Amino acid sequence: MTLFFSILFILLAINAILLIFSVNGAGERLRKPIQKISETSLPRLFPREASETEYKEAV
Repeated sequence: MTLFFSILFILLAINAILLIFSVNGAGERLRKPIQKISETSLPRLFPREASETEYKEAV
């Protein structure tokens, strides 16, 4: 029984340490400024279809 509780407490301690590091990392990401992407740098998804204006007749 003591072996079970010792393993349980070790896992809980590891979980708490990882949680603390995770929360600290999320706080640092929120403080960094967000860089906006200019609209001219975004490529078109389908440039071939965007240039065609006529539709082909289906067979």
